Amino acid sequence: MNKELIIRSHSEAVDFALLKDGKLIELHQEKTDKAGFQVGDIFIAKIRKPVAGLNAAFVHVGFEKDAFLHYHDLGPNLMTSLKFIKLVTTGKLKDFTLKNIQFEPEIEKDGTIMDLLSPNQSILVQVVKEPISTKGPRITSELSIAGRYVVLVPFSDRVSISQKIESREEKDRLKKLVHSIRPKGFGVIVRTVAEGKTLTELEKDLENLVSRWVTMCKKIPIAHHPSKVHGELSKASSMLRDMFNDTFTGVIIDEDELYHQIREYVAEIAPDQEKMVKLYQHRDVPIFEKYMIERQIKTSFGKTVSMSKGAYLIIEHTEALHVIDVNSGNRSNKATTQEDTALEVNMIAAAEIARQLRLRDMGGIIVVDFIDMQHPDHRKVLYDFLREEMSDDRAKHKILPPSKFGLVQITRQRVRPEVNIETRESDPNQAIDVEAPISIVDHIGHELEKIAVKFNGKIRLNVHPFVAAYLTKGFPSIRTKWFFAHKKWVKIIPRDAYKYLEYRFLDDEGNGISH
Repeated sequence: MNKELIIRSHSEAVDFALLKDGKLIELHQEKTDKAGFQVGDIFIAKIRKPVAGLNAAFVHVGFEKDAFLHYHDLGPNLMTSLKFIKLVTTGKLKDFTLKNIQFEPEIEKDGTIMDLLSPNQSILVQVVKEPISTKGPRITSELSIAGRYVVLVPFSDRVSISQKIESREEKDRLKKLVHSIRPKGFGVIVRTVAEGKTLTELEKDLENLVSRWVTMCKKIPIAHHPSKVHGELSKASSMLRDMFNDTFTGVIIDEDELYHQIREYVAEIAPDQEKMVKLYQHRDVPIFEKYMIERQIKTSFGKTVSMSKGAYLIIEHTEALHVIDVNSGNRSNKATTQEDTALEVNMIAAAEIARQLRLRDMGGIIVVDFIDMQHPDHRKVLYDFLREEMSDDRAKHKILPPSKFGLVQITRQRVRPEVNIETRESDPNQAIDVEAPISIVDHIGHELEKIAVKFNGKIRLNVHPFVAAYLTKGFPSIRTKWFFAHKKWVKIIPRDAYKYLEYRFLDDEGNGISH
């Protein structure tokens, strides 16, 4: 299995595409203005209003909608955190390492929020769920700062080990090592990727996290309340931090500054693999087209998703849940029985559904209507296969076994809005404000005529693949006629990302040409 992270930078955002054996499995975007609320961001915020009936508080974090803080998200050491904030904001505490902080008693597990928080009170909170639809961010006051191998938990003294590390001996070894280097005042969660790591590697990671905590605390006395005091790593760095392993074969970036930033980060977390970070050189072909990502986006999103052997999925969204219907389609049946056919199609669908959940970042309740199978053994095979396909999904999820009717229920953690890309284009003949596709050739010809008069360099034309084929077909082709008319050869380049009526004239360096 090979994994590649393809990163495309443009003026408004940075796009990230994770490929597994060349197939798109995750798609993310990070706005370049750094605005917004990412999971992991820490804010110094103001309590707006505790609500007894909800046992929760609405918190002003700077978003148009107040964030929601439930009692169970306060963390056991809330009182210690509140005391720390008061000392720091008043300038009475200059040492932010927590080694001299006296812990307050832990709060009750089933207490009431009205006894702990009051309006206009300052509090440190962390985003655990980004704003979705009309809802503000979901937050917690139990802070954590994630590193490569460990997670630092301020105002705690506990050490816990990832449950995915199965070896009891390895768990004991890691626990003993971390206890020996744990900074006072902080708890530590040991991540799965720490398995087999040395004391030096763990200690370096911890020191880096404590340094980030101190840097954050220095902002608190001068920060406006509310404001962000600690930002999560860039999307690229956080993805690499959480997923980077021996299966990665490349990280390819099309922008110089971002390339150097990511290369430096990989040099920190995996020095021996720094060389796999590469700068994309073929600027005449956009990076997402080079790796067939644009084409996969257009075929992977939308209501209907085609699969191999004629099978397809129908994906519907309601207010409460997502529904996925599996269809066999008009396929050549090589299976011996109807039951075998159902199993074969369901297995193909399970792999695609696992991919779709990650690709669209679908969360909440998902109900999948697989093709009915009568044999319990077949239902178990399908269930085990679906669990295996979803095993490397970073979002928390739970899968229930198929019912007799073929229904599988999945819950998947939703921490950010679902990725929704419009793949359908309106029919130009049905809209009076959009010209018919055939007229595009006349427009291109008229614009080329004006450009040819004053531009002496080489000319490239980027168009939709259908238009490109039309301009170059036959002899003499339309392009050949242009050459005879203007004595200029136009290099025509098809662009998968373009809509039917979209085109651009460029010079040899990729800059736009206007008439």
